[in-house]
Amino acid sequence: MADTATNRTARRGRPGYDLESLLRVAVSAFTERGFDGTSMEDLSRKLGISKSAIYHHVPSKDELLRLAVNRALDGLFAEAAALAGFEGRAVDQLEHLVRASVGVLVDQLPFVTLLLRIRGNTKVERAALARRKEFDGIVADLVTRAAADGDLRPDIDPDVSARLLFGMVNSIAEWYRPRGGTSPPAIADAVVAVAFDGLRRHP
Repeated sequence: MADTATNRTARRGRPGYDLESLLRVAVSAFTERGFDGTSMEDLSRKLGISKSAIYHHVPSKDELLRLAVNRALDGLFAEAAALAGFEGRAVDQLEHLVRASVGVLVDQLPFVTLLLRIRGNTKVERAALARRKEFDGIVADLVTRAAADGDLRPDIDPDVSARLLFGMVNSIAEWYRPRGGTSPPAIADAVVAVAFDGLRRHP
């Protein structure tokens, strides 16, 4: 009887939660406490709604994770797909993808942050990591083509270059804050300048 009363109170507590709101709260909890360390009961308490209200939107905690990491991955793959209509050399396409990826990271910061912290402990995480590897392959292919064109130095392995390049992009998630500080376009400019021109001044 007490549980029923508690559930009624929870439902009255914060009405109007939709899937998007639920997803953002779940992402925050998964990032802060870890996916394994967050239960549906934890989410229920954080939202102020019953677990049954959560299950009205999603069938499982795994589905929340899948929706979250795919939000970040879908944005990256959309930018990669857009290169099909991009005119220019491979190095120009690579620069464009780097800039666009910074935009995705800033726009979907909570989702990208969660994506960068998964370790492959579940089927959903392993699928996400496989997609990340696929995206890394797209970047490495652009690096290879740019080096063949004579626009990038050929003595560094393309896979290493791709990892270093997007390691720099991904590091933005650790320090970027939406309010104040450097603007997203300025961050993209800085990444491109460091990655393609280096920090050393040339005569």
